[in-house]
Amino acid sequence: MNVLVINAGSSSLKYQLLNSKTQDVLAKGLCERIGIDGHIKHSPTGKPYYEAFTNMPTHAEAIQAALELLVDPEYGVISSISEIGAVGHRVLHGGEKFTAPSLVTNEVMEAIHDCIHLGPLHNPNNIIGILACQQVMPDVPMVAVFDTAFHQTMPPRAYTYALPYKFYEEDRVRRYGFHGSSYIYVSQRAAAMLGRENDPNLKLICCHLGNGSSIAAVQGGKSVDTSMGLTPLEGLPMGTRSGSIDPGIMEYLMYRRNLDIHEILDIMNKESGVLGISGVSSDFRDLEEAADQGNERARLAIECFAYSVKKYIGSFAASMGGVDAVVLTGGIGENSTAVRKAALSGLEFLGVKLDAEKLNTRGKELDISAPDATVKTLIVPTNEELVIAIATTKIVEEMQGKQA
Repeated sequence: MNVLVINAGSSSLKYQLLNSKTQDVLAKGLCERIGIDGHIKHSPTGKPYYEAFTNMPTHAEAIQAALELLVDPEYGVISSISEIGAVGHRVLHGGEKFTAPSLVTNEVMEAIHDCIHLGPLHNPNNIIGILACQQVMPDVPMVAVFDTAFHQTMPPRAYTYALPYKFYEEDRVRRYGFHGSSYIYVSQRAAAMLGRENDPNLKLICCHLGNGSSIAAVQGGKSVDTSMGLTPLEGLPMGTRSGSIDPGIMEYLMYRRNLDIHEILDIMNKESGVLGISGVSSDFRDLEEAADQGNERARLAIECFAYSVKKYIGSFAASMGGVDAVVLTGGIGENSTAVRKAALSGLEFLGVKLDAEKLNTRGKELDISAPDATVKTLIVPTNEELVIAIATTKIVEEMQGKQA
């Protein structure tokens, strides 16, 4: 089955068309500047690359532009839209309602809408993406795949905050966690690399390190803890997000600088993290270049990030009673030698030791452990789109089987 995977942002829409059986990527692209002037980048496998400015007042026009390119004689990879069997949508927050992907129905759309207060920056855009696809492809089944679903296996001791319990009972305030599709893929690949598929005792610490970063403790293929919380703001310092801070800082700055809560949260989400520390960039490639040129704040930003990664690895190893492998993924985890070295050095007491030559590997699935390491370190490039495509195919085939 050909599955179109959609990841909708506020003014952008990423898409990828995959064959879920062969796992081949037929085409991928990005629609950006939606509602402004519209810009599309389209990369079809075996066909010429296409890029252009085109009118996209809404996400519906962006979807239409992508579909037209997918069937275009020169740039297309299918002959008709009827060759798309389903659409899989990445949805950030499903709260406690969803522990698995779900066929999009009116009830599911209402539930996603009800979670907007938990994912205010993402869920509205995810809804826009679903509605835009339904408008353009009304007869094609849609499936919602939730970032939070993977972490619903966490025990109460891991997801409960030390707040009055009524806030959980009445307002569902708890740790949810994110990057679920990424963790599904990399934990399964790591188990295969270790020859321990379906091993209930396999203990992994998976580090999804990118502009948005999180770490998950995964035991027997199930999430038992994670660094992100009620929202993606908790945990590691990220590109522009602060990560975990003393909550008293918020009140302190509100009074000191006459800011309201919305301004504070905007700063914590968009002006903090390694950008805030360095004053240079949220991109680690820029930070590493600046640090090499002697910029001390850029160096400090990298060190703060790596130090936080190291602390989470140590704490999750303690909480699971050991660890068999540390798994690195995401743009930074897959490519940054400097961050890997800074984050994992000093963990020899856990059994983590790196091969000096393999440490420099970029974007390739590889065991970079030293021969005498007792805890493996694995690089696994993530493939969230494939996870979404496979999950979407399963849901749709089950639906079609019932209808038959």
